[in-house]
Order: sequence, then C-alpha cells, then structure tokens
Amino acid sequence: MLEMRPDCERCGTDLPADAPGAFLCSFECTFCAPCAEVLDDRCPNCGGELTDRPIRSRTLLEKYPASTTRKFKG
Repeated sequence: MLEMRPDCERCGTDLPADAPGAFLCSFECTFCAPCAEVLDDRCPNCGGELTDRPIRSRTLLEKYPASTTRKFKG
C-alpha cells in the first residue's frame, strides 16, 4: 500500500491523498505537478521516472489513512 505522502518534497505544496495532481517515483518520493514538470518527470533523489500517483477514495482513507509525515526539505 502506498504511503500517500502529504506534500511536495520540492516546494511543500499540500497533496491530499484523495485528489489528483501528485507524482511519485518507485521509492514514493512525491512531487506536485508543477515541480514534476520542472524536473522533467525525473526524481532528483534517485533519477527514476515520476508518474501520476493514484488517488485513494475518501471511504478508504478512513480505514487506511495517508501519511502525515511531511517531506518538504526547504
């Protein structure tokens, strides 16, 4: 199950688990759409491809909550 990190690691933008607009690599490094575009869809941490993160429905978020640990490094 994905960790569903709550923010963009590059700019700190909130990325709700039940909304589109987040991109991640195979290590779950997470970025917002504008940052993923600037990064040319490449993770700056591992060099892997950034792809669309799926959304988690609100009903499943109750049973399987998203992470609350922020990863913004700014």
